[in-house]
Amino acid sequence: MTVVFRADEEPVASRVERLRHVVGDTVVPIDVRPAVAAAEMCDRISMQEVGAVRVIATTMTPATAARTPPLIRRSDPGLCKIDVIGSGHMVVEQDGHASRLGPRDFAFVDLSRPASWATSTTSQGVAVLFPRSLLPLSRRDLERLTAVRIPGDEGTAALVSSLARQLPGHLDDHSPAESARLGSAVVDLLTVALAARLDRDTTVSRDSLRRDLLARIHAFIEERLGDPRLSPAMISAAHHISLRYLYKLFESEQTTVADWIRRRRLERCRRDLLDPALRTQSVGAIAARWGLTNAAHFSRVFRAAHGVPPGEYRMTSGGAARPLDATRRTGATRRTGGAGPTEAAAGSR
Repeated sequence: MTVVFRADEEPVASRVERLRHVVGDTVVPIDVRPAVAAAEMCDRISMQEVGAVRVIATTMTPATAARTPPLIRRSDPGLCKIDVIGSGHMVVEQDGHASRLGPRDFAFVDLSRPASWATSTTSQGVAVLFPRSLLPLSRRDLERLTAVRIPGDEGTAALVSSLARQLPGHLDDHSPAESARLGSAVVDLLTVALAARLDRDTTVSRDSLRRDLLARIHAFIEERLGDPRLSPAMISAAHHISLRYLYKLFESEQTTVADWIRRRRLERCRRDLLDPALRTQSVGAIAARWGLTNAAHFSRVFRAAHGVPPGEYRMTSGGAARPLDATRRTGATRRTGGAGPTEAAAGSR
């Protein structure tokens, strides 16, 4: 896993603000307020993508945190998460429910609605984030489950708790393809545990089969974002379905296959542009790593998504290497025209 924040490596004066920025970048914007002085913070955050799932291991100083309506309006990617406690305790609240979680317990939270968390001692745990669309449960059912304590020592919930807590120590042992399948397995297992909590029949329905197929397609796309040949035709052939059915699957996501691929590639590029470890790599090299081989097209779609060209975004967001380097890349982008084979392939629906 990649360590994205260590309190002891940050200047004391900017430690809290940096923590909020990292939480917003790895989870969603959340108002985090440590209950101790900045100099006493011992927070540590590590993260890794596992297909369409994101695993975040944390050591957190006593604090309160809130997902407020203004923050939701600022950014709502349609994500849910579970918080699995390794040590310490946490109080989580949402939709009128409030629960105190202890070691091995976990709770489900919909990040599209207001929620709050609080810890009174230093705690360790694992958060598992995933698109809400991957759960074959209705919104009404999910609202019955939010912020409800699910004991991690009984039934399927014990398997979810154990797997989530062990994931951070084993993700580096798997290939990208294996990790993607593992991410799908985590969501499948969580679905069974949540359905059991609802006392529902967990027999696989046509809707859950469709969601399972969509989850596998999402994982397939994540594994191949860097492949310039990735296209709707490749995806449909790999899953033995027609292009028409593939397009129909994505209608339920209120997007198209090409838009999904484009958004995921742009998100990967955005993260790399902000990564200090990649500050010496050019914008073009970062784009090419994620299958966007045409510099002009990349600059155009990135600007449409974020309001500024990628080079300027990197400089104004703290990930710039050298201003002259960024200027050359921007100039090169303006001189290059047309879309390459990657964009043409992903551009059909």
